[in-house]
Amino acid sequence: MLGVVVLISGSGSNLRALLDATNNPLYPVRVLAVGADQACSGLEHAELFGIPTFVISPENFGSREAWAETLLETVNRFRPDLTVLAGFMKILPHGFVRALSPKLINTHPSLLPLFPGAHGVRDALAAGATETGVTIHIVDEGVDTGPKLAQAKLAILPDETEHELHERIKVIERQLLVSVVKDIAEHRIKLDTSK
Repeated sequence: MLGVVVLISGSGSNLRALLDATNNPLYPVRVLAVGADQACSGLEHAELFGIPTFVISPENFGSREAWAETLLETVNRFRPDLTVLAGFMKILPHGFVRALSPKLINTHPSLLPLFPGAHGVRDALAAGATETGVTIHIVDEGVDTGPKLAQAKLAILPDETEHELHERIKVIERQLLVSVVKDIAEHRIKLDTSK
């Protein structure tokens, strides 16, 4: 059974997909805890499933490094096999990433290496792309530059708004995340442990 800590910043739709998957006794994953960088509605999903939650807000610390150190200590308290950034909207300092990578993965709403950063959907539309999608990757010390684990493509519809496209991406993002975490648990995806 793969033990996972999930970090979120918002509504937690990816988290909910993982939690729903754990309802199936054949899904070899257990969510140990859910953390956030701010109070957010996504924590309610964890509470519904009886999963411990924690909020560690950067505003309460004198530096990003001090915040990340406390976040890392809290994550490590649950001894996860994998930490999943599921809509976690903060760039983590190198010390945090080094401590957990490669067992630290992220979902990103574009076909990396295209359109990294916080506005992947907007940037794809602005560039006139005809397709985009979602990437799940190992987090490294760059911004959305780590090794790709899986991608799923989606055609961009004519006159589609950023919101409409992002909502369609979220559907395939949830499915891909559930599948990738399962494949990690069942050793079909090997995380690079040579680092």
